[in-house]
Amino acid sequence: MKLRRLSLRTRIFIVMILLVLLSSVLIALVGINQYKEEREVYHISRLEQKEENIKTHISRVLNGKQNTWEVTTENIPYIFNEELTNIADIHKLQINLYDLEGSLLITSKANLKHDIKDKCIDAEILNAIFNTATHSFVDKHVENGQTFQSSYSYITDSKFKPIAIINLPYLENDDVLKTELNKFLTRLGYAYLFILIMAIGIAFLLSKYITKSLKTISDKINTIRLEKRNERIVVEETSSEISTLVTSYNSMIDELEESAVKLATSEREQAWREMAKQVAHEIKNPLTPMRLTVQNFQRKFDPEDPSIHLKVDEYTKTLIQQIDTMSSIASAFSNFAKMPAQQNETLNVVNIVKLALDIFNEDYIFFTSNKVEIIAKFDRTQLIRVVTNLVKNAIQAISEDRRPRIIVNVSAEGDYVIITVSDNGLGISEDNKEKIFEPKFTTKTSGMGLGLAMVKNIVETYNGTISFETEKDKGTTFIVTIPKI
Repeated sequence: MKLRRLSLRTRIFIVMILLVLLSSVLIALVGINQYKEEREVYHISRLEQKEENIKTHISRVLNGKQNTWEVTTENIPYIFNEELTNIADIHKLQINLYDLEGSLLITSKANLKHDIKDKCIDAEILNAIFNTATHSFVDKHVENGQTFQSSYSYITDSKFKPIAIINLPYLENDDVLKTELNKFLTRLGYAYLFILIMAIGIAFLLSKYITKSLKTISDKINTIRLEKRNERIVVEETSSEISTLVTSYNSMIDELEESAVKLATSEREQAWREMAKQVAHEIKNPLTPMRLTVQNFQRKFDPEDPSIHLKVDEYTKTLIQQIDTMSSIASAFSNFAKMPAQQNETLNVVNIVKLALDIFNEDYIFFTSNKVEIIAKFDRTQLIRVVTNLVKNAIQAISEDRRPRIIVNVSAEGDYVIITVSDNGLGISEDNKEKIFEPKFTTKTSGMGLGLAMVKNIVETYNGTISFETEKDKGTTFIVTIPKI
């Protein structure tokens, strides 16, 4: 798992070094195994050669002119009384001669005692010598950490009749071979150290070369952005696999460019649709109070009323205010700006909220404030839009069989202005709480569901927040919090 987290270049580098190390270990093991095989072959062939030479020497003594004894088993100790030691010294090997029953006749070992185990040959060895085609046997055993070979074979007379058994104890001395093996391993170690250093350099350069093209592709992929023009990759002299990858990347870039153009066109069309819906909704908002104002003026108009001029002036101001709002929406739409464009100004929030409520002549709308004057920087038109939309939403939330009651409150807490609009409507269901500020969402049969979404956008533009508290069948309170500056 940890290896997968490494980069491709690092993994290639590590694998190449491991291959070099593994190959060096394998060759060392092969060398050691070869040494063991050669060691066995060397000692076997050496013992065979010494056995052959000694038997030839013994045969010359038996058949020589200086031998005055009859060549029989019983005379073997007399024949080799002095010669056996000389033969052993010449060939640097101990020699033991046994009769055909396995009893010791004579040995070249000067301090041999009569009670030692070499006095007789085991019956198994005698059977092996007698039953094999070569009439010979080699016994191999380990004593005190040293390996011994002991060969047994017949000595024959001139007529090739067996007259005795010769035994040659042989110690496998590996000092020379071990020295040669150590020299070989030392030289092999130096050679592989040099090869390892070269492999590190080659692996570094090779991994860098292999991953260079991949790094280029990776960097290009990391810089891909849908909103800008992405460059194609041009890589020269690369492998067919990398070339295929580059071709696929360039093809993807071309398709991405086409998709970006289609997406931009679709977004522009969608933006126009949304803007058209917003404009229609925002123009509809002031038209409703304007119609109510005109109807109310028409119903209450009395030329004989002494305060008629004052009332006409109030109605006129209300109409002009709503007409200005519509004019600002139209101007913003025509200039592809926000609707309407923000014009921050220092104003008294209490007075502006009262002014926004003047278009609603219903007697169930109440206004309260903990201060006469709350100064803040805000766009006059957008503040009116916030209040108008919230009050209108509250009116529509109250069912016809209930006496409506809407309370609008403005207060100041520290550096923030808090505007609350409470109603005694049906409340907001659990399913609709998360959707209430989504564009196009509405629970009414009329309207496009953009009012609360617009209020939220306006409030958040001024780094403010909007939330609500609701209780089923008892009403809802919307809470708008905006900084004073």
